Amino acid sequence: MIENQSPGSIPAGEGTADDDARLRELGYEQRLSRRLGVFGSVAMGFATISPVVGLYAVAVVGTVVAGPAWVWTLPVCLLGQCLLLTVYSELASQFPIAGGPYQWTRRLIGPSYAWLTGWVSLCGYLAANTTIAYLSTPWILGLFEITPSPRLQVAVAAAFILVCSVVNSSGIDVLRRVLNVGIAAEALASVGVGVALLLAFRTQPWSLLTDTMGAEALSGGSVFAAMLAALAVGGWAFIGFDATTMSSEETRNAARHVPRAIWWALLSVGGLVILNAFATVLAHPDPAAVVAGKDVDPVTTAVLTSFGDWSAKPFLCVVIVAFLACGLAAQGASARAVYSVARDGVLPAARFLSSVNRRHAPIGGTIAVTLVGWAGLLLALDSSAIGSLITFGTAGLYMVFFLVALAALVSRVRGTWTPAGHIRLGTAGTVINALAVVWLGFQFVNITWPRTVLAPPGAPWYQIWAAPLVSAGVLILGLLYLVIARPQDRVRTGSAFATRPAEAAQ
Repeated sequence: MIENQSPGSIPAGEGTADDDARLRELGYEQRLSRRLGVFGSVAMGFATISPVVGLYAVAVVGTVVAGPAWVWTLPVCLLGQCLLLTVYSELASQFPIAGGPYQWTRRLIGPSYAWLTGWVSLCGYLAANTTIAYLSTPWILGLFEITPSPRLQVAVAAAFILVCSVVNSSGIDVLRRVLNVGIAAEALASVGVGVALLLAFRTQPWSLLTDTMGAEALSGGSVFAAMLAALAVGGWAFIGFDATTMSSEETRNAARHVPRAIWWALLSVGGLVILNAFATVLAHPDPAAVVAGKDVDPVTTAVLTSFGDWSAKPFLCVVIVAFLACGLAAQGASARAVYSVARDGVLPAARFLSSVNRRHAPIGGTIAVTLVGWAGLLLALDSSAIGSLITFGTAGLYMVFFLVALAALVSRVRGTWTPAGHIRLGTAGTVINALAVVWLGFQFVNITWPRTVLAPPGAPWYQIWAAPLVSAGVLILGLLYLVIARPQDRVRTGSAFATRPAEAAQ
């Protein structure tokens, strides 16, 4: 049952007085159930990034465009994202509130900039949800030895989204328990498989890690261009950590725990992705086949060749569990982002979208995310259309990262924001913030750059240009809504919001 809860409807003991008071200072009453500790917050980020899903998303493409040497782009991507995490840590410490990108930039720059940031973030999250559901289908069907077809994949993905919705609508306690089981299995499998492949089943020399095996031919013969393409691919594996900030209003002592959780989530998953990427390359029986596009699943090939055919079904189960945990956490984060933006009245049907149910779950946002996810799956009936959606999912999120980092840097330079939370890095924070802006601007352009090598063979021109075209389209729609509907006028103002010098003088 949907209901617009009153502040007093949260059962006693589920929130802390300091957390509730801080949220009230930021302009809102406690409506979600504050049940997560630091490890629960880590689980949200860990599951969304997902070492298994992340590796499968990048391993084959990275190898095709840059050969085995592609793995060195992963530490570079992780280091670049750590620059952003430093900025996120300062913001999450000072503003422990759900819907980070929208809420933070609203306080740093103002409601117009925040609306655009929030709009892009919602589009990116929703695209990612559809992508996760769709990419899970070959594994689910493979478990039952069913040959995939476009319509069957859409049906299975729709059921996947529905399962995630049911769990998310059951409240944060149920979500936390399911995620804990999922990430425990995923983490143990990732560590065990990665270490075993390196120590017991390595078949290739270490020198292979610096060999492109001629993959640069797809990039005009330039090794530099091939590694840039691989760097763009590597960026796909390091998104989703901000799910920890989306559950800030359900985390106890959020100002301290969420910044820690962001780091623990990204570094643990990043370490596992790098470990297993190196292990897969060195344990694969025929890396040349991957470069030539003859082996489209090098991770499974390396595992089954090393452990034997008996491991096929257990390995499939681990992958499915990883996808389910990833889908649950990603959908939960998206629903909370919708809830956070909608409660300012800046979205259509805002009252419904900001509603919570008896279990204090953001039910309006969950239903909206489910319906949009189902609608997005219709694109899967056309491979080029779903490919464009998948491409935008990563580009859109890097655009959000860039907008947040840029807002923080501009506010520092203007003198309108000085970090005042538990994490304050002073001058060093400003330097790191500037480096984060440079990294994210570069990586966004790198990811959205139209490359034939990253598109399926024979892809139409609009699929090759999908990332810049869809990104531009999302920005244009957001700007049109900003001008026509003027959502910025509905945002409540107060001392918790950004105040520019001219406004302060008035």
